[in-house]
Amino acid sequence: MLQGLLDFLNTTGFANITWQMAVMWAVVSVLLYLAIVKGFEPLLLVPIAFGALVANLPTRGVITSELLPNGVYQTSTFKVEGEVLHHPGGDAAQPGQPERIAVKVDRIEGGLYDFIAQGVKIEIFPPIIFLGVGALTDFGPLIAAPRTFLLGAAAQLGLFITFSGALLMGFTSKAAASIGIIGGADGPTSIFVTNKLAPHLLGAVAVAAYSYMSLVPLIQPPIMKLLTTDAERRIKMKSLRKVSRLEKLIFAIVVMVICILIVPDAAALIAMLMLGNFLRECGVVERLLLSAQNEIINILTIFLGTSVGLTMSGQSFLALETIKIIVLGVVAFGFSTAGGVLFAKLMNKMSPNNPINPLIGSAGVSAVPMAARVSHIEGQKVDPSNYLLMHAMGPNVAGVIGTAVAAGYFISTLK
Repeated sequence: MLQGLLDFLNTTGFANITWQMAVMWAVVSVLLYLAIVKGFEPLLLVPIAFGALVANLPTRGVITSELLPNGVYQTSTFKVEGEVLHHPGGDAAQPGQPERIAVKVDRIEGGLYDFIAQGVKIEIFPPIIFLGVGALTDFGPLIAAPRTFLLGAAAQLGLFITFSGALLMGFTSKAAASIGIIGGADGPTSIFVTNKLAPHLLGAVAVAAYSYMSLVPLIQPPIMKLLTTDAERRIKMKSLRKVSRLEKLIFAIVVMVICILIVPDAAALIAMLMLGNFLRECGVVERLLLSAQNEIINILTIFLGTSVGLTMSGQSFLALETIKIIVLGVVAFGFSTAGGVLFAKLMNKMSPNNPINPLIGSAGVSAVPMAARVSHIEGQKVDPSNYLLMHAMGPNVAGVIGTAVAAGYFISTLK
């Protein structure tokens, strides 16, 4: 009877529980606490944490993984069984054209997220998320205060510092670029770059990027306070002028054209971002706008968040390489935040008659609108009458564009 009970237990998931899983349950508990109790970006953290919990249970039919030769676990792999039918010459091939090859598929095997997560691997989810971001974002503050473009550029400092640091730690240039882009606090862009340059690091980079995006209210304020004085945090900025609809429409088109001409490899991200914003500002496609702002981005947030969480299996997340990436990611994020704040202080030295509150420099990372909201909250802590939100949206939007351009630069020079 005892043997029968042991045999039964071996058929259940209890026999496959590991210490790594138990550690990850604790990590998941912390993430859910931050999301639900503390309210740190629950739209991101809840699906990520839930996916991580599923990844650390002995599931069947959800997701599969394989151990690569470099010791990294790659998730979302499925098996295609069939045969390749080769038709040389004849009607199948025209002069000067490659021969056609037909594939006969008998069976495709894989779990639920082996297929859903292909939206990450084949680069569908990140650009469509940018469509929703563009549809939700008002570019008016950036147009009204174009100098805040410089703050968005300055906040890319962390990308290049961490790129250099990762090289010194022994990562390849492609892997270093994928790690450095975490400093932009832009999950879709991080996934987009890593998928092209270092796909074996996709899970670790995605987890780091989205985790730090979610933890903006926890990570940024200490850096902001350290680098600014009480007087600087009290600076009140001049009201922004009203921006016309025509200006916004022209801005979307012109920026898209210029960015794509400079870095064609960023075209998918930039084009979808500006398409979403054009839908917002043109005023004649309300149904399309509502879909981009709601159903499309909400559905993809669920799928993308859980797909990212499902990469957080104990075997991969607790590996040394993953820990290095997570540490470098927070370094990148910290330097990006510092870069925006310090550059705002420098701009004040150069233009003392029209000062910028340095707190909005931290919004140059592209976590929209989280970083702008943090700038506003930190300003109100010292002066409740100081409203920085709209001013911070300028560098916040510039950061989105800047990170996409930096991503295109890395891809074009390293691929």
